[in-house]
Amino acid sequence: MDALETRELRYFVAVAEELHFGRAAERLGMAQPPLSRAVQQLERRLGVSLLERNRRGVALTDAGTVLLHEGRATLDAATAAARRTRRAGGADNLSGERTRLVLAVKTAAAHELLQKLLDAYAAEPDAAEVEVLQCGMCDQEARLRDGSADVALMHVPFNSLAGFDSEELMTENQFAILPAGHPLAARKTLSLADISNVPDLPPARWPRHGIYAPGPGPEIRDQTQLAQLVALGRTVAIVPDSARAWLWSAHAAVPLTNAPPVVTHIAWPAHSRSPALAGLIRTAVQLASSR
Repeated sequence: MDALETRELRYFVAVAEELHFGRAAERLGMAQPPLSRAVQQLERRLGVSLLERNRRGVALTDAGTVLLHEGRATLDAATAAARRTRRAGGADNLSGERTRLVLAVKTAAAHELLQKLLDAYAAEPDAAEVEVLQCGMCDQEARLRDGSADVALMHVPFNSLAGFDSEELMTENQFAILPAGHPLAARKTLSLADISNVPDLPPARWPRHGIYAPGPGPEIRDQTQLAQLVALGRTVAIVPDSARAWLWSAHAAVPLTNAPPVVTHIAWPAHSRSPALAGLIRTAVQLASSR
């Protein structure tokens, strides 16, 4: 049989992630024997071994590795479908009166565009309520995939648009943000090489999918932390033009001559059929064409 149930996928994924039936059973809030039987029944139905069992625990077979990857995606998709369906029907809205859209954005990025989009869409007849979900670096992708968001403002090359439909909204140059008193702050332009190896200003490091790249620069969690560390002379940051809206008087912004441009897109799940979402996208495209 090719059909899989979400329940048995959830059981298998728990065992595959824990690599221990006892811990997986505890995580699922069930006894170990029925969990073991459920996984064995799944293996018989699929006709393959998913786990190699030994005294120390369990290990994934090649087939099990494939099902772990596919099973996670399937469970995420099911969760996302439930979340979006509830929002579309107003089930998670206390008033229950208006459809609600969740728009994921990177904190402090494309602020002017975001404000214009929200104002223009709110003026449309039958506009849905829009909740703005503030995200860290690259988090918009995950929020779209797990259903926490219906739509997102994404920034290439930092975000991947793979698997989403999208429309390009604007392109902007990047700037180096330095302490106002630093010698480099007096330059009219800088190159990436100019700021890549400054001993007293190691570049700030943002997490990508929860992982920080190696390097001497500080690990940054949010925009406020970045602003303070730049002002204190502890790091340098590279930001698109629109992000200069959050600069302090203790900062200096210098254009970068060879940094790749940042292209902002509005992105959404390719299978979406929401009329409210279509209206928001239409408004965004109209704004972009009038720029």
